[in-house]
Amino acid sequence: MTLTIRPAGTDVFDDVETMLGPKRRPDAVACWCLTYRLGSARSAALGAAERRQTMRDLCGRTPAPGILAYLGSEVVGWASVAPREEVVELSDPDIFPRIEDVEPWSIFCLRTRAGRRRRGIGQLLLRGAIDFARDNGAEVIEGCPLDTTEKMAPIFTYPGLRSMFEQEGFTKVADTRSEVGGVRRVLMRLDCGPGAADPAPPGRAPSMPAAAPSPRRRPGTKPDRAGPGQD
Repeated sequence: MTLTIRPAGTDVFDDVETMLGPKRRPDAVACWCLTYRLGSARSAALGAAERRQTMRDLCGRTPAPGILAYLGSEVVGWASVAPREEVVELSDPDIFPRIEDVEPWSIFCLRTRAGRRRRGIGQLLLRGAIDFARDNGAEVIEGCPLDTTEKMAPIFTYPGLRSMFEQEGFTKVADTRSEVGGVRRVLMRLDCGPGAADPAPPGRAPSMPAAAPSPRRRPGTKPDRAGPGQD
């Protein structure tokens, strides 16, 4: 399978809306992948139209707030990727530990379009997000995927799975106090600064071309309330 990866700019905002906007009613309040970026409180204060406009404004910036994946002309995936310091929901080190060296980038949402799941798109999308972060100067990239091999409902899998990140060369550096769907998340890192060797396992396919509800939690953990919203 070959995907084309594009930055999520205003020129493709219709496709951003396809991936992130409400599915049933245009006036419904969808997540728009803002809960992590803005923080739960600020995001919750935005109405449907404000959320859409906020994401459109973000898509007008450089670098873009994420990437889109295309299978032919059809948009099939979205990934949020940004410097960690810009992602408010990751700012509490008691929940998401910090490694004090260089400021990392974070891949904090991976979404495959309904009807296209379980075809390997998520793995290719993650790879595209890594390349996007590298191209924008990232020396270290982080993710906080689910530490499970069990099948999960799609609503819970937006952080990705530990095995996906391991396949791209990430290593676990810490546990977090965040859970999604009752599953603990782990902090994983990939060193991609100057001189870093390609950590990907042999045989990894080359990167894709870039175009010009209330889970029971274990004691001592905090449930993650920053997942994708439902329209």
